[in-house]
Amino acid sequence: MYLDVQGAKTYCYTGGKAFDPAKPTVVFIHGVLHDHSVWILQSRYLANHGFNVLAVDLPGHCRSEGEAPSTVEEAADFVAALLDAAGVQKAALVGHSWGSLITMEAAARLKDRVTHAVLVGTAFPMKVSPALIEAALNAPEVGMKMINVFSRSTLAAPPSALGPGTWVYGSSLALNRRVLRSNPKVNVFHRGFVACDRYTGGEAAMAALTCPVLFLLGGQDQMTQPKAAQGLVQAAKAAGKTVQVVTLPVGHHQMTETPDATLFAIRDFLSR
Repeated sequence: MYLDVQGAKTYCYTGGKAFDPAKPTVVFIHGVLHDHSVWILQSRYLANHGFNVLAVDLPGHCRSEGEAPSTVEEAADFVAALLDAAGVQKAALVGHSWGSLITMEAAARLKDRVTHAVLVGTAFPMKVSPALIEAALNAPEVGMKMINVFSRSTLAAPPSALGPGTWVYGSSLALNRRVLRSNPKVNVFHRGFVACDRYTGGEAAMAALTCPVLFLLGGQDQMTQPKAAQGLVQAAKAAGKTVQVVTLPVGHHQMTETPDATLFAIRDFLSR
């Protein structure tokens, strides 16, 4: 469905179910060069099991209009405006990679309006190599191939992800190209990675949020290595948050490489 958010037409996938603000709501937030489709299994399952789902295309990405966020803070403001536009008072936030930083920052700002925060493939600081930032700006095709090599621990998806035998490297590369070309005015590849690289508010956000936090990490993740999330984990525990850490034996794309385990970890966490 489409909502008017901050004066721009914004697309939210609802998992094939009619949107009902009275249900418990889950907002899915994608990472750099992605869109709502990376959450296809998780969003459809939850939409068919009692949850209201908003899997969003961030502004300036694919079906959503508006200015693509240039900082994590701008994207967090968008999430707050999204909840207002949908008429949702409280929601769980689930974010992957860049989306995990957006989730954390939005949860810190929205306080009790966020019931759960799920950080998939997260790290802080989420530094991006200068070579990759340069490639994103000046040689996007090279950069996309780089991130798809670094992000993957398998080249064939399990049957429940995108279909038996799916070539996840090729399908992800095709998605990256589509997202990049969806915005001819802004290089969302470069802008997204710079936003990740420059974000400095992680520890402060973790201290400020009031909801339980799930860290869903990839044991073989080369983009956001599990050790790079430990500072956030310790900060959350030190601040007295309810914290759960789940590490899966995959790379950076848990949603397609271990789709069932990722789904069940999210589902079980939201049910608590």
